[in-house]
Amino acid sequence: MQAQLNELKTKSLTAIAQADSSKALEEIKISIFGKKGELTALLKSLGTMSKEERPAFGAMVNEVRQELEAAFEARKSAVSEAELLSRLANEQIDVTMPGSRRARGVLHPLTQVIEEANEIFLGMGYEIVTGPDIETIYYNFDALNHSPGHPARDAQDTFYTEDGFVLRTSTSPMQVRVMEAGKLPIRVIAPGKVFRSDPVDATHSPVFHQLEGLVVDKGITMGDLKGTLLMFAKELFGDNARFRFRPHYFPFTEPSAEMDASCFACDGKGCRICKGEGWIELLGCGMVHPNVLKMSGIDPVVYSGFAFGMGLDRLAMQRFNISDMRLLFENDVKFLQQF
Repeated sequence: MQAQLNELKTKSLTAIAQADSSKALEEIKISIFGKKGELTALLKSLGTMSKEERPAFGAMVNEVRQELEAAFEARKSAVSEAELLSRLANEQIDVTMPGSRRARGVLHPLTQVIEEANEIFLGMGYEIVTGPDIETIYYNFDALNHSPGHPARDAQDTFYTEDGFVLRTSTSPMQVRVMEAGKLPIRVIAPGKVFRSDPVDATHSPVFHQLEGLVVDKGITMGDLKGTLLMFAKELFGDNARFRFRPHYFPFTEPSAEMDASCFACDGKGCRICKGEGWIELLGCGMVHPNVLKMSGIDPVVYSGFAFGMGLDRLAMQRFNISDMRLLFENDVKFLQQF
């Protein structure tokens, strides 16, 4: 046993002296003093010795233990000091070197257009309302004069759930909800995300953003609608932009129209972006259909109103001369940093 103890002492002192890191020292400590360490095993062997041998051997083990602990603490202090000096040397800061700037984020072009559009309408006295992305079929279609079997439903062909809900195809359901609340007059906008099974191309996406507007009051005319939209467009695109209204059909407005802007890419000459027409559709609009007013509990004889809905993604394309809508969703940081 004594020979085993002396061998352990010599081996341990050598290992401690050669340890060059705190981690290595800790591993040596565990191998000697841990629950399964070699010195701990020798201490446990005291129980197998006779009463005469036990005191002498126990004193020798304690003496070796004290010597190893002292060597360990001394080496630990030296290693810690060496590691500190090494870290200070490696981590020193050259105050003469130019600093590195932290990159600043920018608002997404869509976010910029949404906020700018909201501010323009707020300045005209509108209130912002928001609603759920998942709507009932009643609010998404029926209450907007899209009766079952109406071809407009097939044209939008959106995403349905089995329990009678639908990913909203527009933010128009919020117009119905506001009218049902019965607080007149009404002047609101409803920005938000909408969903349709549109093919993905330069000007279409199955997920896009809309801003719908609704005004209901006594004596509202088509002239009020055109004046409002032209004022909004001039504020957003500047006085030099050109716009036009052309007749259209929507089941929830009568009469109805679409508003186009001259193509930003070709300035009206015709290109692949505008499909050779020289114009890009910005929004649909019209006078609120009497049936929609009736279903919402508003008397169409006393009140009239107008509504409009615009694709904010196309507004962003027009606003920033972006040639492909897909660029807005690809999250290319180099592209987005331009705005």
